[in-house]
Amino acid sequence: MAIVKRLCRILGMVCLLTGLLWIGQGLGLVHWPESSFMIDARPWAWRGAGLALLGLGMLFLSRKIGR
Repeated sequence: MAIVKRLCRILGMVCLLTGLLWIGQGLGLVHWPESSFMIDARPWAWRGAGLALLGLGMLFLSRKIGR
């Protein structure tokens, strides 16, 4: 069960951080990399929000596993 918990925590963090990056790019707040097609494209902000929520859910789930 410890492996599942650790994997869920790692994937949750990756999803959360990637989602936040997509939100920033989609809203035009983050211009990295400079040639990204996602910059100032609103659909990527919504996709990033969904991915960030998935990451938060996985982090929450990782806290509940093994109790």
